[in-house]
Amino acid sequence: MDVQKELNKTTGFKNLQLLASQVVEGYISGMHKSPFHGFSAEFAEHKIYNPGESTRHIDWKLFAKTDKLYTKRYDEETNLRCHLIVDNSPSMHYPLTKKQEIGSLNKIGFTALAAASVMNLLKKQRDAVGMSIYANEYEYYAPEKGSERHHNMLLDQLTRISSEKPSGQTTDTYKYLHEIAENIKRRSLIFLFTDMFQSDRHENELFEALRHLKYNKHDVVLFHTYDSATEVNFDFSNKPTRYTDVETGEHINLYADNVREDYQKAIKEYFEKLRVRCGQNRIKYMPVDIQQNFDVVMTTFLLERQLFK
Repeated sequence: MDVQKELNKTTGFKNLQLLASQVVEGYISGMHKSPFHGFSAEFAEHKIYNPGESTRHIDWKLFAKTDKLYTKRYDEETNLRCHLIVDNSPSMHYPLTKKQEIGSLNKIGFTALAAASVMNLLKKQRDAVGMSIYANEYEYYAPEKGSERHHNMLLDQLTRISSEKPSGQTTDTYKYLHEIAENIKRRSLIFLFTDMFQSDRHENELFEALRHLKYNKHDVVLFHTYDSATEVNFDFSNKPTRYTDVETGEHINLYADNVREDYQKAIKEYFEKLRVRCGQNRIKYMPVDIQQNFDVVMTTFLLERQLFK
């Protein structure tokens, strides 16, 4: 199989906004209590309704008791500022897929849909969202805004990265995280979506860059995306196979059964190391298996949204 030719055939989402809405609605319908209650505004007091005003906030239960029209007044919460950082390196375009759709997403497809779903929640709450995308260069930056035009512009970028072919070059994540940290001036909730495939020799530089993101009292959540079937369990058939690094082009020929046990041990240790080092730097570490649904991302967002005050 020619990997590059197959990657070139990959197509993105037909309607990312619609899919994101379905993810959010499906998530909410599975909860016993709406996660939006008390998020955007808290009830303050009643006031007499004046003819010509919007009827949206009329308290009809109170009307039934008093036969008078009152509207509810709310104290708006301080709007959240959220910045989404997306790793668009070649390894994020694994596994190979010809069409991005729920049930057959690769890591970049899962990330794009998860990010779009978070944006959907932010939009509902009138919060500001910004985005940075990097690969072998700092590809895209948009500051935190809340307009409809801005929202659609970010959706276009997520659609783009889910459909374009990867550059096929190595990515030094730590370099771009420093640049991104410099761009985020005001305190924000930062979500970083990455598979954490980084050369061991740059491990310290990577965590130094993550610490930089904590500057200005930012709250940082690392969504570590991975494919559990192959990248954790090494679930490959036991036949002679050439395994190729999609970023460096390096390859090795082997039988899966000969290395599976040692591989699983090594990957488990790596995940634990990430968890510990993130904890040491007060960064929330969230492993996200693309074989599962979006509950981890959605729940984390809602919890962090409440804590970010």
